[in-house]
Amino acid sequence: MKKYLFCIAIIGLMFGCNGEKKDYAADESVSKEVVMSVDADAVDTTAASKIIKTADMRFRVKDVQQTKEQLSATIKAQGGTVMEFSINSSIQQSDKVKYSADSLKEITAYRKEGLVIAKVPSEKLDDFTNTVAKMAVFVDNQSMKMDDQSITYLANKLKAQNRVDAVKTINKTAKRQGNNVETSLYIKDDYVDKKIENMNIDSRVKFSTITLNFYQDNTVKTLIVGNDNLYDYRPGFFQRLGLSIMAGWSFLKEFILGVSTLWPFMVIGLGLFFGIKAYLRRKKV
Repeated sequence: MKKYLFCIAIIGLMFGCNGEKKDYAADESVSKEVVMSVDADAVDTTAASKIIKTADMRFRVKDVQQTKEQLSATIKAQGGTVMEFSINSSIQQSDKVKYSADSLKEITAYRKEGLVIAKVPSEKLDDFTNTVAKMAVFVDNQSMKMDDQSITYLANKLKAQNRVDAVKTINKTAKRQGNNVETSLYIKDDYVDKKIENMNIDSRVKFSTITLNFYQDNTVKTLIVGNDNLYDYRPGFFQRLGLSIMAGWSFLKEFILGVSTLWPFMVIGLGLFFGIKAYLRRKKV
């Protein structure tokens, strides 16, 4: 009986080892298949030139508004797009002087600046910057930066292809359907990210971003505005003098009228005055 049980145990161990070897061989074949797909794609793919150009310019112009309109027309003619623009005016100094009795002359010195951010075809970037330089009275600074994204682009492409092959292999060899779906979704999302990154690189390679800052000399502008000093709206001296005399005469008349209302007290006072005076005279005699 013991010999019989010992034989059964040995047979079970042999079958278990064979199963583990099969699983290990299957996993090894999966990894080899993925690596071979990456190596094959790497051999067939070369790093295409992916140069991203960006440029910056700052310059002085005669008129900011006209320059902005010229830039918009030039960018459109070159096949580009204006991504952002703004025009700002900052007051440097302001003063008001008397212009007439009811108006003032406002004198303002201000500085106007403009900003344009645009995308233009990369092959036309040099011609565009030359055209912009001709619009300027004076160029403060001008720069261009080139960023080579060829290796990054190739890496994203190889990784994306690797994920496609990995999903196919997982779908074929996975034992559990739940883990299969979860792993496939994760790899597919990563694949989409790599594709989006390469699409972004392609867009930036095709269209270069240029930032244009421009300004004009301080401008002085005059404007006639209403006088907000109420003292200046008073009548002239002689007119005010006449009005003051008339006001004094009116005050005197009102005073006399006011005093006239007190006549009873005045009569009583006079009576007392003469009565006391007569009494003192008789007493003295």
